[in-house]
Amino acid sequence: MNLRQALQQRVLVADGAMGTLLYGNYGINSAFENLNLTHPDTILRVHQSYIQAGADIIQTNTYAANRLKLTRYDLQDQVTTINQAAVRIAVTAREHADHPVYILGTIGGLAGDTDAAVQRATQTEIAANVTEQLTALLATEQLDGILLETYYDLNELLAALKIVKAHTDLPVITNVSMLAAGVLRNGTSFTDAIVQLHAAGADVIGTNCRLGPYYLAQSFENLAIPADVKLAVYPNSGLPGTDQDGAIVYDGEPSYFEEYAERFRQLGLSIIGGCCGTTPLHTAATVRGLSSRSLVPHNAPTHVAQAPTLVTTKSQHRFLHKVATEKTVLVELDPPRDFDTRKFFRGAERLKAAGVDGITLSDNSLATVRIANTAIAAQLKLNYGITPIVHLTTRDHNLIGLQSEIMGLHSLGIEDILAVTGDPAKLGDFPGATSVGDVRSVELMKLIKQFNSGIGPTGKSLKEASDFRVAGAFNPNAYRTDVSTKSISRKLSYGCDYIITQPVYDLANVDALADALAANQIDVPVFVGVMPLVSRRNAEFLHHEVHGIRLPKSVLERMQQAELDGNERAVGITIAKELIDGICARFNGVHIVTPFNRFKTVLELVNYVQQKNLTKVQ
Repeated sequence: MNLRQALQQRVLVADGAMGTLLYGNYGINSAFENLNLTHPDTILRVHQSYIQAGADIIQTNTYAANRLKLTRYDLQDQVTTINQAAVRIAVTAREHADHPVYILGTIGGLAGDTDAAVQRATQTEIAANVTEQLTALLATEQLDGILLETYYDLNELLAALKIVKAHTDLPVITNVSMLAAGVLRNGTSFTDAIVQLHAAGADVIGTNCRLGPYYLAQSFENLAIPADVKLAVYPNSGLPGTDQDGAIVYDGEPSYFEEYAERFRQLGLSIIGGCCGTTPLHTAATVRGLSSRSLVPHNAPTHVAQAPTLVTTKSQHRFLHKVATEKTVLVELDPPRDFDTRKFFRGAERLKAAGVDGITLSDNSLATVRIANTAIAAQLKLNYGITPIVHLTTRDHNLIGLQSEIMGLHSLGIEDILAVTGDPAKLGDFPGATSVGDVRSVELMKLIKQFNSGIGPTGKSLKEASDFRVAGAFNPNAYRTDVSTKSISRKLSYGCDYIITQPVYDLANVDALADALAANQIDVPVFVGVMPLVSRRNAEFLHHEVHGIRLPKSVLERMQQAELDGNERAVGITIAKELIDGICARFNGVHIVTPFNRFKTVLELVNYVQQKNLTKVQ
């Protein structure tokens, strides 16, 4: 009897975790799939343990045995060898089984991977990745089916399924992974995902990883799906924790799986297995917990869940509308380094009176500790009616903290964010501090824009859609023209709405950027940075010690002469005005960076930009 026939006759119990069993002996950062070559007996014993526990289905140790993931271990040329060794080990494991055992060739998803190279992979590269691994597995001609598991991205899973169906007639089990019960991380309901996968030809559709039995059981309740759909579940052994040494541990007891086994059967499941943290003891408990192996039809839903009402908010974003037709000026301020905020807010009031279109607030620039810019932004908006643009760095916040910050900004009515990586922590006041960097700045942009759909990162409704506009940083001093347009295009593809550049001191860089954008037909608002020089020493510091800023020799010489003449401030302002003239000839947006809280200097430059709009009207 083949696997497809068996699925029509009885509930099958699948094996559990491989990686978490190996983690204790080999470490979490090991290439577990390479153990197929280096320690085949270890993998064989794991398979045999699951079979002895009563598993009807085992999966090959090939979850991450693909070129993209093996590259981090310099094993990319071992894809075929590793996959085929895994199949041989699984076949050997079932040779002395006292019951029929089916072997699934496992191909894991990529969307949840944190490796930068994997995250940057194109759709073409991902397709080639799946095809190569699949070809290696199928060449053994010893598989009973293919398991596509741990897919957080439904589109990635659908694409992989299409590839598999084009290469084999073997049954295909497709497992999505969810961050919350009943919903994928892009907001697609589990029901809709099942319907799409069924239409695409999946033989069995289910879910694995991330969640334990409690939430996965909820996910299978009230599914409005075709009657002939076969379902699978591979829950984690509860939520993970850490022991005193920081190692990841799972506390879910096998008896808990025993309790849920029959419930899963009554919900219409055809395959019941386990994922992270489960062991052969959990498999044995699942076998004990089933009162029968008879298939139970999944029930029609007793009620149809209504989509939650979504409140849509709309922010003004006046400066983004204005910059399309008029000269528009933003000013960057550093929040105070102490608790005395009086000078800061007096300066902000004067900037508002001068007509500044928005104030951007740095996020501990140069890794120097300051009052939280979100607190300052809230006061600017609520107490002074000023539009704040908040810099949000990936340096200081992990993925959880970033989401919390984004939600907090929306609750304050602050919907303008500059998404940046941030200066390395070791450069600042506390060189021992850690730069977090869970995500890159472009991924932060994508995360922010997801909130605009009213769907949180777990896929659950936020009950309200935000209206964030996201800026991306760009350094025109450091990029060649061809690279600059690629960099900006990439940011736009992640949801960037406008660009704020580093300060420039050479108009040739401004012209090069404008020409490159025009030549490549990239239409995006750009606010070009201007930071007035206050002294010769200031100029030389920026030129020699601040990454990404270079001053032309002519500018350095003018500031040197200004020091001799005793008019450094005046010359610095003159240079800034010359830069503004050149910028305004090519762009409508100017971003003035305030040096050392010199509000008087910045006010003069703001007025200078505003005069250009008056001159245009006259």
